[in-house]
Amino acid sequence: MIADHGRTYKNLPHLTEGDDEFRSKFLSWDIGDLSYVDINEYLAVKDLVIVPMASLEQHGPHLPLYTDTVTAVEMSRRVSEMIAVLHTPPIWMGYSPQHMHHPGMGRGTITVRSSTLLAVMYDVGRSLVHHGFNRIIFMNGHGSNVKVVDPVLRQLRYETGALVGFIKPYMERYTGILKGLMENPPEETPGWHASELETSQDLAWREDLVRMERAEHTKAHIPEFLPGTFAKKDGMPDVEFEGYTYFNFPMDHHEFIESGTIGNPLRATKEKGEEAFRRLSEHVARGVLELMHVPVEVHNREFRDRVM
Repeated sequence: MIADHGRTYKNLPHLTEGDDEFRSKFLSWDIGDLSYVDINEYLAVKDLVIVPMASLEQHGPHLPLYTDTVTAVEMSRRVSEMIAVLHTPPIWMGYSPQHMHHPGMGRGTITVRSSTLLAVMYDVGRSLVHHGFNRIIFMNGHGSNVKVVDPVLRQLRYETGALVGFIKPYMERYTGILKGLMENPPEETPGWHASELETSQDLAWREDLVRMERAEHTKAHIPEFLPGTFAKKDGMPDVEFEGYTYFNFPMDHHEFIESGTIGNPLRATKEKGEEAFRRLSEHVARGVLELMHVPVEVHNREFRDRVM
């Protein structure tokens, strides 16, 4: 077992012999807390770094705008503690045009254009490869980022030869490793926006920032511009027609859920959030350990085009 900060992790062997001695050299696994001396000492042994990324967007009346980034940061921090790898500070802005609502509504979301997000990811990745990292793992906490990231992941891989990965440790429609943990039935969408899972994770992260007195069970519906023969149950860009989901539309969030909460957050608990983080982080940590054994040959390290 590996124990850190009062948590115990099962079935996670040390990455290398002498790992305890390696761990003792670092005050933190966040590169922002370290000096270049620490970075050099790390790179003499390991070459992988995790980059948390998500968004800053409305999550209903009861959760902070930081909710998706909580997932990315907590997962990165926990995995780093488990297997002694570095992570960067988060890319906290994401692709969230559907969450802006009307001008002057004060929803608080900060979105960046897809071209901006890809440029930031590219520059972060190329900077890390420049310094000697060969394995870049983006830890994503925001579903809509998935829609736009493939070009930059491929660009980083093709240009440098680095191993580039992208992880999505959360539920939407896919229950995955969290099967049996959430109490909401499927129609109450436990993995969706500000519902049972995200509310539980925020409670595990910082209970003082969750306003459960504002939480309510709300259901998604089709936007007004679609006929009543269509149906919508969650936040995916598709809708049902005659029981099938072949149709997609560019919809804004407020067009199918006014409050911002899709589902039922009222069954959320801090304990569920902690268990969700534990299951997901142990799974990801085991996967990252496997990636440490993949042969990688970087053929283009210097980040020359770094000014324009």
